[in-house]
Amino acid sequence: MRLNEITYTDAQPVEGYGPGFFRIGGKVVEGGLLTAPTGTGSWGGYDDLEPLLDLAGQVDVLFMGTGAEIAHIPSELRSQLEGAGLGVEVMSSPSAARTYNVLLSEGRRIALAVLPV
Repeated sequence: MRLNEITYTDAQPVEGYGPGFFRIGGKVVEGGLLTAPTGTGSWGGYDDLEPLLDLAGQVDVLFMGTGAEIAHIPSELRSQLEGAGLGVEVMSSPSAARTYNVLLSEGRRIALAVLPV
């Protein structure tokens, strides 16, 4: 088996998560998390639309984690994000974090907005 070191450029992979928190870049973020090439911080959930719309033109796909289980996001939220030119992929937060890490290692233009498990 051949092992290759992964380089993540300026974006940071999700290192872990647990009840009510995410660990990224050696720091713990309580509650929702938004991470993109522009930085990492707390995310206020579906009503916190502005930082997501700010990603338009910077990323191709936004992975949205809906918590421990997959759920539909509000249709108005999806419409606004897609109208701004963002591709939106919705899944459970653990799946979204894993998918984000894999595609981040490939150098893709992606972002992650997840609700805690």
